[in-house]
Amino acid sequence: MNFRRWYTKGMAPRRKLEDAKTELLRCARQLFSARGFKDTNVSDITELAGVAVGTFYNYFPSKESIFLHIFMQENEQLKESILSAVDVEGEPAVVIRELMARNLQGMQSNPILKEWYNRAVFNKIERAYREENGSAGLDFMSGTFSDLIRQWQVQGKLRQDLDAGMIMAFFVALINIDLHKEEIGMEYFPQIMDHLAEFILAGISPQQRS
Repeated sequence: MNFRRWYTKGMAPRRKLEDAKTELLRCARQLFSARGFKDTNVSDITELAGVAVGTFYNYFPSKESIFLHIFMQENEQLKESILSAVDVEGEPAVVIRELMARNLQGMQSNPILKEWYNRAVFNKIERAYREENGSAGLDFMSGTFSDLIRQWQVQGKLRQDLDAGMIMAFFVALINIDLHKEEIGMEYFPQIMDHLAEFILAGISPQQRS
């Protein structure tokens, strides 16, 4: 038996399946970016990818699932680009302000990440994700940002009596406030965000420990 021919023949179906998944992700990203989550259907994705609808469900249980897969990829790429553009050796208060500003700008300028601000849609996506994965929810702010928080704690730049996850939660809460700026009032909203960020930064500074 020709081993090369046997090996190649045995690997072809796997490669074909991997190619199909890659193409589904590429086409889904293209459509979600152009149309948004709500106006994109599974059939639109499979038609553009040139595969059967049944093939889609070999890889993703739902439209919500493939969207979140892409959302988390885009989110991770944004975080990496932010960290590469910021001098993380600076003072935490300055660095955190810049991280948050760049993160806000990046999310609002990315059509996929911007869906997070459409809570009627994104709440539905998160519910489907929890049902499919048995997870309490998405953690899109942690990862590399949390690692940076822990590094600062070890260096004594931030309070060590607070869990890094708790510190991250303060900033997630601050970002969530952006969803309610109309209710708060546009007249005071920018100043409120600045003051809240200042209060949080003061509270997590090591000199605040009692």
